[in-house]
Amino acid sequence: MVTAPGTATNVEATAVNTIAWLSRESTTIVVPVYQRQYRWDIGGCEQLLADIRAVADFGDDRHRHFIGSILSTAADANDDDAELVLIDGQQRITTLMLLVAALHHTVRGDDPELAAELERVLVRASGPTRTKLRPHRGWAEIFESVVLDQRSAEEGLRDSRFDDNYAFFRSQVRRDEVARIWRGLQRLEHVAITLGPDANAQQIFESLNSTGEPLRDHELIHNYVLMGLSHAEQSAIEDEFWLPIEQNTGEVIGSFWRHYLVLLTGREVAVAGERGVYDAFRQEFPRLDLATLRERATEWREYSEAYRILLDPALAPDREVGRQLAYLATFGRGMYPLVMRAYHDYSHGRLSTEQLIELVERVQSLLLRRAVVGVTNDRLVARLCRARTLGADELLRAIARITPSDERVRVALKYSELPHALYVLSRIAGVDSPEGLDIDQVVPLAPGDDWSGDGERMWVDLTDDEQNSHRALAGTLGNLALLEQPLAERVFGDSFPQKRAIYAQSDIPTTRMLAETPAWGTAAIAERTVRLTAEVLRVWQRPAVVSIDDDGLTPILDAVRRRGWPRGWEREFEYVEYRGEHWEVYDVKYLFNRVFKRLWADARESVVAFSARRGGPIYEARAWNGHWDALDDTHYLYMGWDSKYMLGAVQGVLEEAGLASDVFVKYSYIGAVM
Repeated sequence: MVTAPGTATNVEATAVNTIAWLSRESTTIVVPVYQRQYRWDIGGCEQLLADIRAVADFGDDRHRHFIGSILSTAADANDDDAELVLIDGQQRITTLMLLVAALHHTVRGDDPELAAELERVLVRASGPTRTKLRPHRGWAEIFESVVLDQRSAEEGLRDSRFDDNYAFFRSQVRRDEVARIWRGLQRLEHVAITLGPDANAQQIFESLNSTGEPLRDHELIHNYVLMGLSHAEQSAIEDEFWLPIEQNTGEVIGSFWRHYLVLLTGREVAVAGERGVYDAFRQEFPRLDLATLRERATEWREYSEAYRILLDPALAPDREVGRQLAYLATFGRGMYPLVMRAYHDYSHGRLSTEQLIELVERVQSLLLRRAVVGVTNDRLVARLCRARTLGADELLRAIARITPSDERVRVALKYSELPHALYVLSRIAGVDSPEGLDIDQVVPLAPGDDWSGDGERMWVDLTDDEQNSHRALAGTLGNLALLEQPLAERVFGDSFPQKRAIYAQSDIPTTRMLAETPAWGTAAIAERTVRLTAEVLRVWQRPAVVSIDDDGLTPILDAVRRRGWPRGWEREFEYVEYRGEHWEVYDVKYLFNRVFKRLWADARESVVAFSARRGGPIYEARAWNGHWDALDDTHYLYMGWDSKYMLGAVQGVLEEAGLASDVFVKYSYIGAVM
């Protein structure tokens, strides 16, 4: 055969309508044995269904939704009706089959014409007892039993993604919505890539899946915002809004979008291993016509201007505001969602300078005290953003509740290494900026043999216990001196009598006081610790509005949603605090069951409203096989969801009932490292 120059002979790529392709009588798809197991979770199904609904609602019938490429090769290249061996696309095709099966089983009793159309996607014309998609033989029987609805009610429970995702689709698509979803499905397109006999399937698969750098969240947001606009509209939005946002946020534009979404939603936004920021953005802004886009983009640009000030506090018009924001930067960017909103309100005249400074001071106190006592500052900001929407008093109570008490701080400062020492000692000394300053340990962490605290007894003369006592206190508040860098270099490693003369030359009052101390040892460190601790508690005060210090508890709305059922999920929690009650609840599945049963008794209207809006998890009949629990004679709780969906449902129904702020989880050791 003679091939024209530039003609491909081993790869054929064609844009096709996905449902029409699946509906052809000749279409039979085989998943090869080397393919991975089916892994889509409910989150992926939820996004697919949202995309299908969106394309279904476009008035223009020509509008299509592209689902990517499907790579296959014919089992017998000489047979037009040969089975297609699926190399890439198994996850998408399997999920579409489960959705179509859910639609088919919903309408087969009362709409035979539509049921017949749906069935053509699922089963072979030559053998209606076999599915068109033939998965890996290890799980083909489970898949076919779901798609063909061959499971009996008497069969035992089983864990499978096929069952879970099918149940999700059954729960989410009501009978009166089937036609809409079917319309959206018929608007799906993909590129069908068929390989010839001499093509290198593995090389092509790797090229499709591994070549190039994946788009980052902010790049996906950028594309999503501009897609569908005319070139002139895209250029206008780019110049007026997007470029200023990029200029204001620079290399941390991804962090800006995450912090903005935390501010907006009052929920933590996942980033690791997922397109969490982009997905959260799409959920918050599902449809953006040009007028709405310009309105929202104005807000985004304004928040990016506030973010720019947080990144570079020297740009703040007010000097004291800039100084406090610079102090806040000591602790990283974790509290930027809360402070960004506050600064935005301040720049629009809704918050006074004094109120902004007071808030930034309280946030510093919260972060420093928690660092001092050794508890994490992770996953705090979302709850504070939620509290802020309820007013200043509610925010103050929320901060106070998670700020460690004076007693805990005193004990920690006495025995623990001081975190952020340069920042702490600078503020105690009344120094505007720690620039050009350094920290000197009066007793070095590793003294030389001739080091002395009194000029008489050398380090080598001290007992082991005395040496260990000094070492244990080396990094504590009482043993640290703030010094100008040139002076700090001169005293490094010196004995205390030598340091006294240098300390006397310092311009820092708290350091000059050290020169008045005749000898240095554990007693002197303890005395200075008491004195400086009083200053710490004065500068970094705890709001005196509540007596609870619950830093070990995590609000239910800030609990971590984990995909699938990760190892250790059965012991994720130590316990759950439900409105003052102590529940011995150790996993999400039991928590899900107990919360819904409790609310069914206490707040049924909220449960019904939530379930109706979300499409579950409560139904009036056991509409499909799986794990159910009866709430009463006519209502049933479906228990076949995954961990992420169950926790999301718990959070949602508690919000609906107005009880979320009174429910906390205490993570176990296992849960803390999951």
